Amino acid sequence: MTRSDARSVDGQLDGPAVELIDAGLAYGDRRLWSDLTLAVEPGEFVAVLGPNGSGKTSLLKVLLGLVPVTSGTVRVAGSPVRRGNPDIGYIPQHRGLNAHVPLRARDLVRLGIDGHRWGVPWPSRTRSLQVDELLELVGATSYADVPVSELSGGEQQRLRVAHALATDPAVLLCDEPLLSLDPGHQRSVVELLQRRTRDKGTAVIFVTHEINPILAATDRVLYLTQGGFRLGTVDEVMTSATLSRLYGSDIEVIRRGQRLIVVGADEDQSHHADSHEPDDTVLAS
Repeated sequence: MTRSDARSVDGQLDGPAVELIDAGLAYGDRRLWSDLTLAVEPGEFVAVLGPNGSGKTSLLKVLLGLVPVTSGTVRVAGSPVRRGNPDIGYIPQHRGLNAHVPLRARDLVRLGIDGHRWGVPWPSRTRSLQVDELLELVGATSYADVPVSELSGGEQQRLRVAHALATDPAVLLCDEPLLSLDPGHQRSVVELLQRRTRDKGTAVIFVTHEINPILAATDRVLYLTQGGFRLGTVDEVMTSATLSRLYGSDIEVIRRGQRLIVVGADEDQSHHADSHEPDDTVLAS
């Protein structure tokens, strides 16, 4: 794997972390989105929302180099998208691991460093120290040698964050990483991501159906609907007027303290902001 040359001497990007220019994506006659222009700056946290089938997960697949855009241009860290880009870290949805897989916490993190290599990894003090640093970074040192299958969902997601950070990526792509986690573990994962954006200038693109756990962390929202989108701050996008235009029907957005509730016009279509089912997940690259 080769690193992008878009970074300055101090390791920071000189330009956008992610850039889409007039990008469109369609599967046959089904258009997911078109004319999407977006520049995600280093250290920016962008939430991607929308109903099932609107192309949220497909956007991550495009950035991972798994699916080509139908039109337009896409660049990550100043370079065209490609599979296995070390400038990208990927955090998937939480899934419990098989109890029969003899994988310790440190082994899972180590795979983020050399899992792309063929054969059994050679012992390396340098890589072992790197694993220890990543475990400490996400607060997982105390269970470094515990089988992953014995860890809680929140502990496993901390390890997936460490795995995603192993290549010191400029961009973190997150596909519903809080799904099935309790509120306490959700907060801990979001705090890890916020610290990364602040300390390292890493850009975060966070696909979710539930904006409330990341509301305080979100700089901008990209809201996708069938064939359309709106990009802006939370206050610009998460409004009754904006969502009503996107959906073509009456939508009411209610703010209660630090939470948002989105309600459809018809009672049988009413929904809380976190009540959708998830899209199909992305396979790790």
